[in-house]
Amino acid sequence: MVAAPCGRLEGKVALVTGAARGIGAATARRFAAEGASVVLGDRRDELGAQTAAAIDAEEWGAARYVSLDVTSEEAWAGAVQQASRWFGGVDVLVNNAGIIRVTPLVDTDLETFRKVLDTNLVGAFLGIKAVLATMRARRGGSIINFSSPQGIEGRHGMPAYTASKFGVRGLTKTAAIELGPYGIRVNAVVPGPTRTAMTERRGWTDADYDAAYGLYPLGRMAAAEEIAALCAFLASDDASYCTGADFVADGGITAGKPRDP
Repeated sequence: MVAAPCGRLEGKVALVTGAARGIGAATARRFAAEGASVVLGDRRDELGAQTAAAIDAEEWGAARYVSLDVTSEEAWAGAVQQASRWFGGVDVLVNNAGIIRVTPLVDTDLETFRKVLDTNLVGAFLGIKAVLATMRARRGGSIINFSSPQGIEGRHGMPAYTASKFGVRGLTKTAAIELGPYGIRVNAVVPGPTRTAMTERRGWTDADYDAAYGLYPLGRMAAAEEIAALCAFLASDDASYCTGADFVADGGITAGKPRDP
């Protein structure tokens, strides 16, 4: 399903957030398989350390774990400093960490709204700011922010999430304009529904998931490895002229209304 790694990230250092599990873990694993040294950041310390150790045990690039609250400017500074101590700097940042809260607008309180924006949007902003110095010193880099189909179209019951993911796309484009002169590329990945712990629905079977997405063009959810493969491309020199863009990997969900049953 996904092309085999081919060493496209040899010599690069990547920092991936939300990397203890799901798309973040798959991305860290793919980066290491492509030859990168990878720092996995997350708040799930035990799981994150286990994931990094498992990646590091393979015959790939090195992997380390750092505890990281993406809403904290101090935590970001510490994570980048640790990455620099381990591997000399940061060439690639993947702002993957995010949360979802499903509550209609009229029932969403201010605390919930701010928590979602702080994690999904402010976290990406702080990450970009944190790696600027090291990327400028290394004369370039690649920043990959995570948006969503709900950053392209609205969704009932997700006012905070849609606001945050629309914001990520705007932040990405402005950052690309401002950071391009330093050789820093900034792009947004727009993953469709992906089978991870974050998207699990209690009691659902494989048949239930297939039925939920069966009428869309590709008729299924993505595997985390498919999104990781797109991130590997954007992190690599193969994407050297790509910046300020939305890279959609959603199985066709945003192409239009689904087929008739």
